[in-house]
Amino acid sequence: MLQELLLLALLTTSPAAADWPQFRGPGSRGHSQATGLPLVWNETENLNIAWKVPIPGRGWSSPVVRGERIWMTTALDELRSLRAIAVDVATGKIIHDVEIFRPAAWRPGHVENSYASPTPVIEEGRIYVHFGSYGTAALSTADARPLWTNQELRVDHEHGPGSSPILYEDLLLINFDGTDQRFVAALRKDTGELAWKAPRSVKLEKKGAHQIAFSTPVVVRWAGKPQLISTGAGQVSAYDPRTGEEIWRLRHDGYSTVPQPAFGIGMVFVDTGYIIPHLLGVRLGGRGDVTDTHVAWITHWKVPANSSPLVVGDRIFMVNDEGFGSWLDARTGEDLWCERLGGRQYRASPLYANGRIYTWSVRGKTVVIRAADKYEVLAVNQLDGIIRATPAIAGRAIYVRSEAHLYRIEKRDASVPQ
Repeated sequence: MLQELLLLALLTTSPAAADWPQFRGPGSRGHSQATGLPLVWNETENLNIAWKVPIPGRGWSSPVVRGERIWMTTALDELRSLRAIAVDVATGKIIHDVEIFRPAAWRPGHVENSYASPTPVIEEGRIYVHFGSYGTAALSTADARPLWTNQELRVDHEHGPGSSPILYEDLLLINFDGTDQRFVAALRKDTGELAWKAPRSVKLEKKGAHQIAFSTPVVVRWAGKPQLISTGAGQVSAYDPRTGEEIWRLRHDGYSTVPQPAFGIGMVFVDTGYIIPHLLGVRLGGRGDVTDTHVAWITHWKVPANSSPLVVGDRIFMVNDEGFGSWLDARTGEDLWCERLGGRQYRASPLYANGRIYTWSVRGKTVVIRAADKYEVLAVNQLDGIIRATPAIAGRAIYVRSEAHLYRIEKRDASVPQ
């Protein structure tokens, strides 16, 4: 039914077209309605680069954009300082750079991770920043003043924090999947107080690193009701986002799961993570354990361990860690094409806008391809520096965070193809 094909709605409010409020943008879909985005750019000729500014510290959180400000988090490793940074959209000037937490010591982390990897989520007047077990805070976007902090929820991440928070109604929803305990939690967005906490329901035989996960949840709608889709090690579950009650669960064999679930055509698409990633097409509408009843298809061919799948209509695009891009039929999981994009490592999630898919390799290469059943490369661009953060799209600009800089990429020369 049409209702069921379109039921996977965005969150309760739709931000302005020029905003990019959270990880993977409005509704966590990786989609932008922007037109007029640049197709080509480079640093050698300063082509379509409006500005490039240094960002202090180290962090892989994605930029979020609302109005005239771009926000992100960062960590000054030597000072053990976890910070929030706001940048002016027009000029790239840093407007706010404030310390939120100063841990007594760093816990162990992975060489590819940072202490500031979770992406903030922003709404009118407030930004919510999260550093995993180091703490969560709400700040005023007017002056970066802390409104509340919460450091009560702690797990052993082993590789450092990774899951980003999302907003639903008056709640801030966060995954916590550590070696010691695994749960999903909701904080009241006005006070930071714990609203509910739901332990993972699947008991894992293997412990330690086989219990960790870093995925960001997403809220979808089925039959008019919201479901929080949350992937952890060994399972994906749907919860009532208002109460934390588990609606359904599905068991899988993965762990250290990073990709965010994707959704469309009455299904959710779940990447199981390490060690051999599988992508599962799961029909919505179940209750209880749906492992044997609601999996429509499974594929392991060229599935990413880090970047999130992208749903475009009844198609899925994904780019795996070795740089193979795949275009799948979302109804069946069938590969329509699988091609080598170039570049050896991909960590950032792909984004879709105006019929194009933008992909970013760790070494700064962007391959722009047409979102179509025939593989077509539209442009290959190069930036300096390492890119692991998923970029943001706001207005007619793309905001790309490298290991040391933030770029505003925007069409500046009318003679250059869009």
